[in-house]
Amino acid sequence: MTTAGDIMHRGAQWIPAHETLDRAAQLMRELGVGALPISDQNERLCGILTDRDIVVGCVALGHDPAKVTAGELAQGTPRWIEATADVRDVLREMKEHQIRRLPVIDNKRLVGMISEADLARSLDEGQIAAFTESVYARTAPSAH
Repeated sequence: MTTAGDIMHRGAQWIPAHETLDRAAQLMRELGVGALPISDQNERLCGILTDRDIVVGCVALGHDPAKVTAGELAQGTPRWIEATADVRDVLREMKEHQIRRLPVIDNKRLVGMISEADLARSLDEGQIAAFTESVYARTAPSAH
């Protein structure tokens, strides 16, 4: 059985919710990633911040990324998976919630992230095709 821990990218790091977006962007650059899990004061997952979130949710609105915090952009219920979960559970979670990145947790601690690139390296063509179709599928406009 292939697990989330087998396919994840190790070395993921939190960005504390109180940290500013300019620091988050610097950390993304240092780590070579496009997303960071956001942690609350108890190191519990409270969201995920992407480079796109910083641009669209802050910069494009004329806000100062040195004054806006990661926690201010955290929205919705964050999704995650246990490191021991089967890769089929990873796919199900990502498909059901149409997400492209999934934090991996072990003993309540962040141990990695799973991205589309991790899936591409680990899955067969059929699994990748089904995942891509479900995550990127757009709802057709209704004909009124």
